[in-house]
Amino acid sequence: MNIPMQLSRIFIREMTDMQIIELSEVGGTRAFPIVIGLPEAFAIERRLKGIEIPRPQTHDLLANTIEALGGELLRIEITNMNEGTFYARLIVSKSEHEIEIDSRPSDAIALGIAKGVPILVAEEVLDAACAQAAAGMNSVPEISADMEDEDDDQDDEDENL
Repeated sequence: MNIPMQLSRIFIREMTDMQIIELSEVGGTRAFPIVIGLPEAFAIERRLKGIEIPRPQTHDLLANTIEALGGELLRIEITNMNEGTFYARLIVSKSEHEIEIDSRPSDAIALGIAKGVPILVAEEVLDAACAQAAAGMNSVPEISADMEDEDDDQDDEDENL
């Protein structure tokens, strides 16, 4: 069974390769982090904020390609977790058929977030990810209040540019 999830937080630390998104259960209490790359984190943040850029980036290219070929992104499914690595797929509708496209979760979320595409996580993946997070085995650094304040300071600096 697939569980509806939502993007609840994104942590961007420009000085490290390890960025973090957190998915939380819609109408529930379970949540877990996924480590992603900096380009994907920026793409997700840009889409969340509705920031337009002059030229399409990779996620925009894929969205435009799906649309130009007559498809529609229906949902994102996170289907597996193996040794801490998550696996996902894009579910695209084309001519009344569903097409499954292998994807990294970060790319799928970057692609789907602007259109409000549902994110579904397999129950066994959610259970394993939550257990791993609770055991502190996810190798995600603790985000302290100081780090969050630094993000706020950086945002203030960015707004002044």
